[in-house]
Amino acid sequence: MSFSNKHIFFDLDRTLWDFDENSKEALKQIISFYQLIPVFGSFDRFHRAYEKHNSRLWGEYGKGKLQKDILKFERFNATLKQFGKDDLTLAKKMGEMYVEISPRQTKQFPNTKEVLDELQKMGYHLHIITNGFEEVQYIKLDNCGLRKYFDAIVCSEAVGKNKPALAIFNYALKQANCESENALMIGDDYIADVSGALKAGLNAVLFDPHARSTGNYEFTIQNLNELPLLVTQILRI
Repeated sequence: MSFSNKHIFFDLDRTLWDFDENSKEALKQIISFYQLIPVFGSFDRFHRAYEKHNSRLWGEYGKGKLQKDILKFERFNATLKQFGKDDLTLAKKMGEMYVEISPRQTKQFPNTKEVLDELQKMGYHLHIITNGFEEVQYIKLDNCGLRKYFDAIVCSEAVGKNKPALAIFNYALKQANCESENALMIGDDYIADVSGALKAGLNAVLFDPHARSTGNYEFTIQNLNELPLLVTQILRI
């Protein structure tokens, strides 16, 4: 059976591309390169502080209160300052290095390519909607060999709004030339991906590989290999 009029939109980070593990590997390389373990005491201490500042600054960026060029280095600057090292030049170098090497990491969630292959063979049209920086998201897709699977690739920067804004979903539907009732969004963030998609009239699946969600959303999966069967049930003709 072919589902040639059905469309599936994927989030990229933490849904297909293992952002947390890839980011951690890049950060380890940076800390090693600049020999900063004596400053932080251990990588884990650095990583916990960095994650806190990065999350806060991404929140400001998502609200339009922070420019991305500042976000890129300020997350390192704030972390260095927390440990008593005030060195803006170093923070900017770390920020540049992170943007360079992080998207070139290639760890994906289990069964990513196998599931994308299966969905394509079933006739679904596959697309990406991501809040990540445009210049690095394409590098991730290319380095992981994932770009070939997707037709429309929509980054929030092109729209000027982040998920869950209605504008980004409407823009993506237009780019994919599909109606919302024939579309499904899958992502790891209930608010950005699931709630945003539902408000835009799409169906939605929550990807929760670490079983952290407490919302009991009906269409939740922990492994991508659960997706093909679930999609056929949701996107019934």
